[in-house]
Amino acid sequence: MILVDSSVWIDYFNGIDNNHTDYLDKVLDDGWAAIGDLIYVETLQGFRHDRDYRLARKYLRYLDCHTLLTPQNRDKSADHYRHLRKNGVTVRKTIDVIIATFCIENDIPLLFRDRDFLPFVKYSGLQSAVKH
Repeated sequence: MILVDSSVWIDYFNGIDNNHTDYLDKVLDDGWAAIGDLIYVETLQGFRHDRDYRLARKYLRYLDCHTLLTPQNRDKSADHYRHLRKNGVTVRKTIDVIIATFCIENDIPLLFRDRDFLPFVKYSGLQSAVKH
């Protein structure tokens, strides 16, 4: 299984062709793509047109959807954030800390384009689904 971040879904739904969306095509074909509840919301809230929103929602509902902020991950998310701060890195969005922590703690690769995940790869053991 590969968890796919909204940064890739947004490119995918906008028809942007890059290494990440190409890889997403592959994992979708293989049935390996999954989404998190917070990523689901992040992705869908960006649609401007109702028709596009409904189509994307219908499509995303077929994926395995995981609860990202579990009781077990609350403290671990804070720990990961603090660990990065001690290394001189400030993550801009709490949601990215939660997503990265879920993936780290469950040993799940993350497919992302958001640079805020790179420190998690460098310092915290996050597995990137593609090389950056």
